[in-house]
Amino acid sequence: QVQLVESGGGLVQAGGSLRLSCAASGRTFSNYAMGWFRQAPGKERTFVGGHNWSGSRLYYADSVKGRFTISRDNAKNTVYLQMNSLKPEDTAVYYCRASAGFDGSLWYGYTYWGQGTQVTVSS
Repeated sequence: QVQLVESGGGLVQAGGSLRLSCAASGRTFSNYAMGWFRQAPGKERTFVGGHNWSGSRLYYADSVKGRFTISRDNAKNTVYLQMNSLKPEDTAVYYCRASAGFDGSLWYGYTYWGQGTQVTVSS
């Protein structure tokens, strides 16, 4: 089992920044492929960004490229999502995901989700 706990969401004005954290436990964190997804009200959950199991390859949705950055700290079993230049359309619940593998298109093996953290960007 893998437990994921997101934090860092909140209310921010357009143009501002937030850093989300996802703390993981239960398995060897350094073996996880991690990702961030978001879900706006009435819409499907969509991919924001992620990395392969080693963290050597990063992938981002076009809508966030150049504004969002994923990083991880294996010593803290935590993955981060730094969000800059936020826009009202970034408003959503953000979810952290852990899987056995990710190649930029497909996720492999087990899948675990966090409970989500709300991000609201005001105009």
